[in-house]
Amino acid sequence: MELLYWIESWRTPWLDAFFSVITELGGEVFFMAIAIIFYWCADKGKGYYVLTVGFVGTLINQFLKLMFRIPRPWVQNPEFTIVESARAEATGYSFPSGHTQNAAATLGCTAMVAGKKALKIALWVIYALVAFSRMYLGVHTPLDVGVSVVLGVGLTVGLYPLFRNAQENPKRIYALLGGLTLLGIIYTLFVELFRFPADIDADNLAHGIENGYKLTGAALGMLIGFWMDRKYVHFEVKAALPTQIIKCAVGLIITIGIRVLLKSPLNALIGYTPFAGGVRYFIMVLFAAGVWPMTFKWWKRVCKE
Repeated sequence: MELLYWIESWRTPWLDAFFSVITELGGEVFFMAIAIIFYWCADKGKGYYVLTVGFVGTLINQFLKLMFRIPRPWVQNPEFTIVESARAEATGYSFPSGHTQNAAATLGCTAMVAGKKALKIALWVIYALVAFSRMYLGVHTPLDVGVSVVLGVGLTVGLYPLFRNAQENPKRIYALLGGLTLLGIIYTLFVELFRFPADIDADNLAHGIENGYKLTGAALGMLIGFWMDRKYVHFEVKAALPTQIIKCAVGLIITIGIRVLLKSPLNALIGYTPFAGGVRYFIMVLFAAGVWPMTFKWWKRVCKE
């Protein structure tokens, strides 16, 4: 906490605004956008690489949060203040940092596949800024951030060899995505059935359970989407720049729209249960992985390539 109090002492409105923007690079929407753009426009295998690092990292993160149940810095020390704009997304237990973990999947994975050394360095520097932003904003301690950096960078570097030539080895991708689905099911069963201590925060536990269903639904969507592409779609990632821009812009709007707009109808149909979240993420990821790529040939004709 001494370091956080020191950082708190040199906050300014300008730095508050700067780090409030930087920290969003560790958010879920940015992670989804980067993974999908890789998959649609650059390299399918690299897209699955980003998604896998993010998926495994989130599962580990959620598991550790529920096991250690460490409260946020301002809960531990009521006199400590945070940058208020960061409070809304600072939900759940503090340890470890989810934003730092997500940023490793987006910025770290992008750095791993980047061709130019200068770009690699720039991406790692931005990643360091995202990690630091969590402490500057006052929503995480150095321990929260440090453990997430170790886990995130470890997964980013450790999983990269499995996806370096993924396009040439579809059986490996099937095995990895099947493993992710199984891992999601195991985690979900664990948080549903494990007898946590009576003093566990109910909202935090509910959040952990909901994430289990979401991640399992997303993994299953990836697996079926990969099968659809191998069996029927066979889309090409290469296209002229106007086509890439249009297919990404429209596709991302629809994908994020599914994430947002399907929530209420599914809750009404299925009930306000974590399972509804799992169904929503399954539909969203299946659309991005297997359905929207069916339109890519049509976009090429429309853009008259």
